[in-house]
Amino acid sequence: MIYCKSDREINLMRKAGKVLNEALQLASEIAMAGVTTNYINDKLEEFLIKNNCRPIFKGYRGFPKSICASVNNEVVHGIPNDYILKDGDILSIDIGAEYKKYMADMAKTFPIGEISTIATKLIDVCKESLELGIKVIKSDIKLETVSETIQNYVESKGFSIVRDYTGHGIGRKMHEDPQVPNFVSTNLKNNSILLTKGMTIAIEPMICEGLPDTSVLDNNWTVITQDKLLSAHFEHTIAITDDGPDVLTI
Repeated sequence: MIYCKSDREINLMRKAGKVLNEALQLASEIAMAGVTTNYINDKLEEFLIKNNCRPIFKGYRGFPKSICASVNNEVVHGIPNDYILKDGDILSIDIGAEYKKYMADMAKTFPIGEISTIATKLIDVCKESLELGIKVIKSDIKLETVSETIQNYVESKGFSIVRDYTGHGIGRKMHEDPQVPNFVSTNLKNNSILLTKGMTIAIEPMICEGLPDTSVLDNNWTVITQDKLLSAHFEHTIAITDDGPDVLTI
């Protein structure tokens, strides 16, 4: 069931989203060669708590950390560890926060030092696809319009869209209805859903340099590309209004 939120509820989500945005600004300053993903996790967890937010990933279905840190060919759900970042890596950080029982979710992919031309293009296209998907949002359009916009842009640039993972509704829980795919498929009933004022969704394109096929590592969390090529991930939490999208994670 899809729950539409009141202005009060959306503003509580906005508070969580603002803290997430500031946390990822901090990440942009500390994510560099020579730093471990554990270090980044600890600093961002500390930042959320200092700002009266609960890190919602920690303990979720047993996930041990407060952020997901996915490096290079890791798509999503990377567990922070003692891996030392090096020049040329790309790092996707996914982070969620709860403020007064309401939640927001955000992700961004960072270059570490000097990265390759293809890595730069991959990051840019992923970010741009999210921006384009958000731009078409308004009440009473089909969710399919958002999915199609993201897919068409990514594929026009020569990259692929991960099919195994999608965005989601969010608010009172981290994962709510509806599922928010980044692609169009006749097998997805959610494509025909109409966006309605008060709906709150997390849109998160995950795109690949090569094929979209994924596998999960033995830790039962970290998702990687099967062909070992690069992947990027961006995400914002959005409220639907009659006037268009209201981005809560800025």
